[in-house]
Amino acid sequence: MTDADRLPRQEISFVSSADGTRIAVAGMGNGPVILRAAHWLSHVSKDVESPVWRPWLSRLSARNRLIRYDLRGCGLSDRDVDKIGFDAWLADLWAVASTISEPFVLMGMSQGAALAIAYALRHPNRVSSLILIGGYGRGLLARGTDEATRMEAETLANLMRLGWGKQGSAFSHVFTQLFVPNGTAQQVGWWEDLQRLSASPDVAARTLDALHRIDVLEEARRLALPVLVMHSRHDARIPFEQGRQLAAAIPGASFVALESASHVLLEQEPAWEQMWREINAFLGNGAPRPDIASRPVQAIFDLSPAERDVLGCLTEGLGNSEIAARLGKSEKTVRNQVSAILGKLGARSRSEAIVQVLSARQRDF
Repeated sequence: MTDADRLPRQEISFVSSADGTRIAVAGMGNGPVILRAAHWLSHVSKDVESPVWRPWLSRLSARNRLIRYDLRGCGLSDRDVDKIGFDAWLADLWAVASTISEPFVLMGMSQGAALAIAYALRHPNRVSSLILIGGYGRGLLARGTDEATRMEAETLANLMRLGWGKQGSAFSHVFTQLFVPNGTAQQVGWWEDLQRLSASPDVAARTLDALHRIDVLEEARRLALPVLVMHSRHDARIPFEQGRQLAAAIPGASFVALESASHVLLEQEPAWEQMWREINAFLGNGAPRPDIASRPVQAIFDLSPAERDVLGCLTEGLGNSEIAARLGKSEKTVRNQVSAILGKLGARSRSEAIVQVLSARQRDF
């Protein structure tokens, strides 16, 4: 039996946000609560049928009570809304979270990561831990203010207004490939249909503009709870570097690189099981991870010049064979040097070593 075959019964209800906007909320499963912060391209009544989202829902509700909701202007939530932006989204998250009596795990995917960070910082007693997948601390316009960046943002918004939800349009196809490039024909077709089902072109463009302006990176530095950050190494929607930067900013965060090009991981991908092993391990022990961001910078300087070269390649996301080719070494030598680096840095994995280096650069270099 596959993940897609197992799904608890879903209950749908509505809550009112601070400005009166009705937000559609779905709950399923039993156990400790996981609340998924909203991201676009969702529809709580349709996602249970989705070849992309159904496997996610099955895994998340297997041992937990999963609560999720549609973004304002999307899915079953009020579609005709005046306010679309980060503050309104945060108010919607607060309204949904207010229906939960006990502390909960807060999951943020894509822009939901920024919402999760902002909520957890403002309500630290409500959130037990954070799981952030494919997230970022700064949107496109927050990362750069040059003319080229502004034009890129405007072009994307204009193309979205013209091609959003139109079956067979070039924009719809390209946009889908940013999210699920490894999708089957069924998964790709469903994702393209979801554009039309989830939101209007105008709401989609206004949402995109708000995403571009997100900036919670400095807030992330003030978090004080267990955080798991995961990001696909070849993510075309949100660059891998954004995930690494976010993990480096959060004290003690654990960072996991997923070997995939998908922004939304698919169940047929090899990285699928890796992701769930990490999530289950994280939820299982519930204890704060070692604060790798606070380890002495001196450990980096204790590396040999050759080890520093290898470490530099690691921070670029290169595998052993790629490092060997670049540095003219054998893979065995690289493997041994990576092991030595991890030992000297006190890191349990390549991902932890990367976060430690990026943190050190931001604080001390």
